[in-house]
Amino acid sequence: MTATVTVSARGAARWRAGHPWIYRSDVDDARAAPGVVTVRDRRRRVVGRALWSPASEIRLRMLSHDDAPIDRDWWRRAFDRAARRRADIAIDATAFRLVHAEGDGLPALVVDRYGDYLVAQLLSAGLEAVRDDVLGALHDAFRPAGILLRHDVSVRRHERLGMEVEDATGAVPDEVEVREGAVRYVARLRTGQKTGAFLDQRENRLLVGAGSRGAALDVFAYHGLFALHMAAGAASVIAVESSGPALEAARGNASLNGIGNIEWLEANAFDALRGFEREGRRFDVVVLDPPAFAKQKDSLQRATAAYKEINLRAARLLAPGGVMLTCSCSFHLTRSRFLDMLAAAAADSGRRLVLERLVGQAGDHPEVITIPETGYMKGALLRAAE
Repeated sequence: MTATVTVSARGAARWRAGHPWIYRSDVDDARAAPGVVTVRDRRRRVVGRALWSPASEIRLRMLSHDDAPIDRDWWRRAFDRAARRRADIAIDATAFRLVHAEGDGLPALVVDRYGDYLVAQLLSAGLEAVRDDVLGALHDAFRPAGILLRHDVSVRRHERLGMEVEDATGAVPDEVEVREGAVRYVARLRTGQKTGAFLDQRENRLLVGAGSRGAALDVFAYHGLFALHMAAGAASVIAVESSGPALEAARGNASLNGIGNIEWLEANAFDALRGFEREGRRFDVVVLDPPAFAKQKDSLQRATAAYKEINLRAARLLAPGGVMLTCSCSFHLTRSRFLDMLAAAAADSGRRLVLERLVGQAGDHPEVITIPETGYMKGALLRAAE
């Protein structure tokens, strides 16, 4: 029999307003083990069913608004719905996101496809407790050759869960070759960032690649995917990355594509931008795709200053008419703060920048308007006025 958890009126109202989380402070005393529970308000009315994590600040994550069973068939139907949403998106790639957690109504669950294989993350104790149903339904829905669990993420510590990387089903290789538009690259499923690659930037890479020309600059290049896309249209590309192993992987990706017009520069991004400015360099296309400078809310002020610094320096490097794609994946840096930062950077750079387009994460990473946490990526395509 499914355990029952009672929540406050405020907690129930939060669900009805469209946000799937109920915090510890809105949960009455409950002794249920991690897993799926029935949720009732203080008048004993059923609010829905949810994933219950008794050690987490986020105690409940909503799955449904009724009391129907949450079993393997329920998960299978949910995965079918997620797949149908993606059928409406033009995904020109063999790697993409199948399940975007709360964005697909499946909280704490991330699933990415890399060719014939799936890489999944179960990020709450409640979800971990129903692992067999989830993995069984994934196999039923997508028939992968194997499923890898990338559980080496710090959020699992808050749930008192282990942090391991393991094959759940089948034998998943360490590396898989991915096609993205005309570009091929190697995704490192066990050791790469996120689940093996930054799939959320796929559409932005294709966008920049289609408009590249002249001299191009890719800053925070990691495995060089922006640089690879730019190389087709640009005369030359400089890719800046501070990690030697990441650059080695990027060189391998360039070789895979037979690309020879990229200069790989191992350097600190801030130092490299200042150096290019001193040299009087100019670029027709610049990409800034930094890591999350603001991982915690209390680091936001310092992080905003760092974002402003790199954008100011990059703006000064733009040739007349040059374009810059600049991004931030820091959730705590909101879109309004991001645009304010860009305005301040443009003012201090002395360049007149025209906003051509606002961009975000790829469409297979859906952002739900009532769940801000689903929309962490924000970006802008800017053009230097001549």
